[in-house]
Amino acid sequence: MDESLHQPSAALTRRQRAVYEYLCQHRGEFAQPPTLEELCRALGLRSRGSLHKHVRALVDAGLVEPLQGRQRGIRLTVRAASSAPTDSVGLPLLGVIAAGRPILAMENPRTIDVPTALRSARPCYVLEVRGDSMIDDGILDGDWVVIEQRGHASNGEVVVALIDDDEATLKRIEQHPGRVLLHPANGAMEVLEYPPDRVRIQGVLVGQMRRYR
Repeated sequence: MDESLHQPSAALTRRQRAVYEYLCQHRGEFAQPPTLEELCRALGLRSRGSLHKHVRALVDAGLVEPLQGRQRGIRLTVRAASSAPTDSVGLPLLGVIAAGRPILAMENPRTIDVPTALRSARPCYVLEVRGDSMIDDGILDGDWVVIEQRGHASNGEVVVALIDDDEATLKRIEQHPGRVLLHPANGAMEVLEYPPDRVRIQGVLVGQMRRYR
């Protein structure tokens, strides 16, 4: 038995995992398998070419198959669909995160169901995104992001960064001796730079969810 079908996200990039998990979560909602154009819109991607590369990798991994002719679209393979995660776990929705503002904490945090594939084994929480600073990474206004709670991150990870113990932001981190760079995923915005003692990591992005109605 192919163990990768039971833990497919382990060998995938973040974007490939997002495509796969979207197909898993919404596989019962499509009258026809979604096309590349529909997947681009659903995932907030601008380039169909880059999505095609991610889909090609999923095809090579045996997780999805493209349909041709009148039924053009992308669907899970039979084996991938049978092993796709269906269980979920309740995580606290702690509030709203918007670039350059304190996290707007909820007075009465509620629990939100999160598929187990979208969280890690460590303690996690959920924040609702406000703003468009990460749109080029497919993180859109109104999305829910699943954050693994920890105070360290590797360069290139998307983190919740607390600046001056006051303002929180969701950015991709780059750390060097003497400085920390927080990269937006929006060409209209500038990279933020701070000395390390002004930035505290509150957690690392491990999953993402989106409403469509």
